[in-house]
Amino acid sequence: MLHSAIWPVVTRKSRLVLRPPTVALFTSNTTHFAEANPSASLERKPNTNRSFMMNLFSGKLQTSELFPYPEPLNEEQKEYARALVDPVHRFFTKVNDAVRNDDTSNVDSKTIDALWDLGLLSVYVPPELGGLGLCNVQSVLMAEISGGYDLSLSLMIGAHKSIGTKGILLYGSEQQKQKYLPMLSTGRVFGAFALTEPGSGSDAASIKTKAVLSSCGKYYLMNGSKLWISGGGLADVFTTFAQVEVVDPQTGEKRNKMTAFIVERSFGGVSTGPPEDKMGLKCSVTNELFLDDVRVPVENVLGEIGCGFKIAVNILNSGRYGLGAMLSGTMKTCIEKATEHVTSRVQFKRHLIEFENVQEKLAMMATHHYVAQSLTYMVSGNMDQGSVDFHLEAAVSKVFCTEAAWYVCDEAIQLLGGNGFMKSSGLERFLRDIRVFRIFEGANDVLRMFIALTGIQQAGKSLQEIQKSLKNPLGNIGVILAEGSRRFERKVGMGRTDLSPFVAKELHNAAKQCAESIDIFSQTVESLLLKHGKAITERQFLLARVADSAIDIYAMATTLSRASRAVRLGLPSAEQEVLMTQIWCKEANERVLSSVNRIHSRASQENYRRMATIAKTVSERRGLPYTNPNEID
Repeated sequence: MLHSAIWPVVTRKSRLVLRPPTVALFTSNTTHFAEANPSASLERKPNTNRSFMMNLFSGKLQTSELFPYPEPLNEEQKEYARALVDPVHRFFTKVNDAVRNDDTSNVDSKTIDALWDLGLLSVYVPPELGGLGLCNVQSVLMAEISGGYDLSLSLMIGAHKSIGTKGILLYGSEQQKQKYLPMLSTGRVFGAFALTEPGSGSDAASIKTKAVLSSCGKYYLMNGSKLWISGGGLADVFTTFAQVEVVDPQTGEKRNKMTAFIVERSFGGVSTGPPEDKMGLKCSVTNELFLDDVRVPVENVLGEIGCGFKIAVNILNSGRYGLGAMLSGTMKTCIEKATEHVTSRVQFKRHLIEFENVQEKLAMMATHHYVAQSLTYMVSGNMDQGSVDFHLEAAVSKVFCTEAAWYVCDEAIQLLGGNGFMKSSGLERFLRDIRVFRIFEGANDVLRMFIALTGIQQAGKSLQEIQKSLKNPLGNIGVILAEGSRRFERKVGMGRTDLSPFVAKELHNAAKQCAESIDIFSQTVESLLLKHGKAITERQFLLARVADSAIDIYAMATTLSRASRAVRLGLPSAEQEVLMTQIWCKEANERVLSSVNRIHSRASQENYRRMATIAKTVSERRGLPYTNPNEID
């Protein structure tokens, strides 16, 4: 998993073909809903994107994959998951030794054998091919348990079961599935995902590894190297990517196209370097992969020639929620350790929990976990219900959960004081393990640009459609009048977003705060498009604030949905869920308003220019641009 990929799409500026519109029409702040009834059917209409996030950028409220909160597991699936819970707990408490794994940077063969016996390394593989055949939500339940005990081993499991196997599950031919999936489950063969190269991290499309078709047409000769491959030293089957030269049949022009392959170590020419010496995730071995004149049979092309980038992106998208699942378990353990300490520790003749600053920390830690867990089950639940429009939501989930986990673990250490800094607490191991989650499977900084630019591109398409309508006003009079009406309603304070029909009455005020954020966000996206057009791709100071606002809005909406479910079902936790949602919506709404203010503020724009100047000076000098006030020659 340490391939740090991806989203080079954000660097391809030509994809955002926006022009500064001549007419300011935009479908923001509307009160019409794609689904007027929260329990309405999820049946897809042709060409309808059901993503809440994607529609958010276009000023449309799409609720079909937001309300009600997904309930994807039937009774049989729940019973199956229950049967797995106790054995998984027993494995992590009786068989696995997280401290030993960390100290030795290794997992012993007995532990690995027990993992295979449990089926945790083949959760997605269909039963007829040797796996457990779990759905996404069932898999999340297992990942939460493992993340609460040993995050490093969880990554080793995830590297194999998810990205190491998912490519064949999603894109493999029937012959490829029949051959490789039994190997990767009952055959106890490890798989790995090999994308990142020494010269290409987030810009995955720039890989240099090449695959040249032999003169006989029976195999490709592959040469190159891959970097930071999780499980690379254990794996015998690799989903890897290389440039293949293709000829345009019409122009005769030759071009390299990224293509996916299934590569076996047994093909020859495949070797791995020594395990990397890392800050954390010690027992999840990470290696460099070398490909020297590897003969890859043509039948081992995964998908179609030239579709490698799409395949790589979708493999990562389909498993990205799993990171949030692991970290949800980690956060739970951190909070439990902190709670035990502040409840029993006495200072100044009072238990720590009696101090308000401690109460604030503990409450915010629990709230961050609640939001992260809500996002994880929202995305995985929608995937199980057939969603195909979850890419932005998955990216939001990854960014939020990885940053929330760092925050929660750091605060737990703070609450434990010196005890938290000791290895015996287990928290320092979690902190070392958590840090890289903000880097791999899409560095959070890059994912923020992906979220902002993908959403803005969609909003730009909406503007272009309005422009086209204006070229034939008589033929598109309905569209034009509807747009004009909506913009007029916004100007006079009507037509504001209303989430109250979807949430419990206890959450109406919180829903109002979320709706306010949605409305001001829509206006901000529109204004950025009108002001900057295609040049918005270079305004990353602004795009970061757009992404932060979008992340906060989706987190608010998701918690509103989950807490409303708790109220509707009369769950014992409903009161606490409502309180945490109210806390989150207030805090997040204030952050959105602050981000929007920074986008529009001239003082903030000037500060961004100062930052750019300082950064360039530091870069030119390869260090600090000032001297020590007491510097001695």
